[in-house]
Amino acid sequence: RHRECQVRMVDGLIERGFKMLVDKDHRLPELLTVLLPDDIDDAAVRNRLLEDYHIEISAGLGPFAGKLWRIGLMGETARIENVDRLLESLDEILN
Repeated sequence: RHRECQVRMVDGLIERGFKMLVDKDHRLPELLTVLLPDDIDDAAVRNRLLEDYHIEISAGLGPFAGKLWRIGLMGETARIENVDRLLESLDEILN
């Protein structure tokens, strides 16, 4: 289930202009590190996801602050409907 969610999330994010930090062969299915496109305001999008959609995304730390998201696909949150909800929410915010 975690791998299925990871594949769907990665494919959806790449379609939307994001890139993955870690090569496919070394990614954990439960945690994605996602590089943001240059035109995305990290804090503004994460705040809107939290306030309007109740979706929490972790920020990058240190040299990755403002440039990366950490998206967890763990436990009960690792469901296709949650992946789709995040991707659809991003579509609404970014378009």
